[in-house]
Amino acid sequence: MFSFFRKKKPVAPVTPESPLVVEPVQIDTAPINQTAEVVTDSAPAPSAALIQQHEAIAIETVIAEPAAAPFQSVEPDAPAPAPAPAPAPAPAPAPAPAPIIEAAEPQAKLSWSERLKAGLTKTRDRLGKSLAGLFGGGQIDEDLYEELESVLLTADMGVDATQHLLDDVRNRVSLAGLKNGSELKGALQSSLTDLINPLQKPLDISTHKPFILMVAGVNGAGKTTSIGKLAKYFQGQGLSVLLAAGDTFRAAAREQLVVWGERNGVQVIAQDGGDSAAVAFDAVNAAKARGIDVVIVDTAGRLPTQLHLMEEIKKVKRVVQKADPTGPHEIMLVLDANNGQNALSQVKSFDDALGLTGLILTKLDGTAKGGIIAAIAKQRPIPLRFIGVGESIDDLRPFIAKDYVDALFD
Repeated sequence: MFSFFRKKKPVAPVTPESPLVVEPVQIDTAPINQTAEVVTDSAPAPSAALIQQHEAIAIETVIAEPAAAPFQSVEPDAPAPAPAPAPAPAPAPAPAPAPIIEAAEPQAKLSWSERLKAGLTKTRDRLGKSLAGLFGGGQIDEDLYEELESVLLTADMGVDATQHLLDDVRNRVSLAGLKNGSELKGALQSSLTDLINPLQKPLDISTHKPFILMVAGVNGAGKTTSIGKLAKYFQGQGLSVLLAAGDTFRAAAREQLVVWGERNGVQVIAQDGGDSAAVAFDAVNAAKARGIDVVIVDTAGRLPTQLHLMEEIKKVKRVVQKADPTGPHEIMLVLDANNGQNALSQVKSFDDALGLTGLILTKLDGTAKGGIIAAIAKQRPIPLRFIGVGESIDDLRPFIAKDYVDALFD
């Protein structure tokens, strides 16, 4: 426990008069894992009396060490205490039953004839309800013809078309010997079908490549929207399409056409601040270079009464002919069916200025004036290429006379 000094000084005997002087004990603090240096001392071994004196001093200077923990004896054969069992986990709450959700049955997609019939509801209601009393089985006489005339005029068929239909129905009644109003319905349907049937001429774009289609129309008629739908229609036939944003007169018209192009994945030629003719010229040349099948040229919306503005559309036609002497191959006018007889005036004005080759009649689903087709057929029988009966992108379809008449009367 103690280390002795290498060389001890003589210690004076302890007397009551002299205080006890305790020299500090130097403890060897060398690490246990190190080998202690062995030092030899040449001093003579201490005597027995000196050893006893040192032992007396050491006893008085012993520093008490903390007592060790009492020793616990463990019998080797005694089994170790078993650990306390872990508490059993609380049972998980039973999952709530999943709510039963009945899957909604997908609605069957309507056919084109069904959509056409639904789109012509307003026109059919006006025409059909009025004709219901006429076709009820009463006798055919002059009073019945007068009522029929009023109904046709109300459906916005115009004076000329109405008079044509009345004369034709009279002949059919006379030739077939019809006697009552119920038989008159079939005669009117056949007469109306024959009147508008010349308008049914599908657009043939196989004659040229690129096929240049120039579109005109007043603002609000749905011209730009119809162009987007036309692009989708041609793509459905496996044709490539290029759009020319030539409506530089109306605000945001170019951006609207660009949106339609992005929606259909169609290239759009546009210019910032360029005029309509320049855009059309660039589009035709780009279509030739890229091997595009169809080029649709949008033009600025013009009212037929604005003669100086109509001249700009004539300029577009001339510039297109410079880019392609055979074009434009189709000059199409977009009409709003809600305009009624005013749509017929637009047909006359644009036809005189441009030489129209086709028509598009839009918004038939929102008007009761669907009879305007008969008025156009009588006065300006320009082919009605497409009709629109909704906002969906595939609601623009080729015009079929029989389907149109059947939707009006069924």
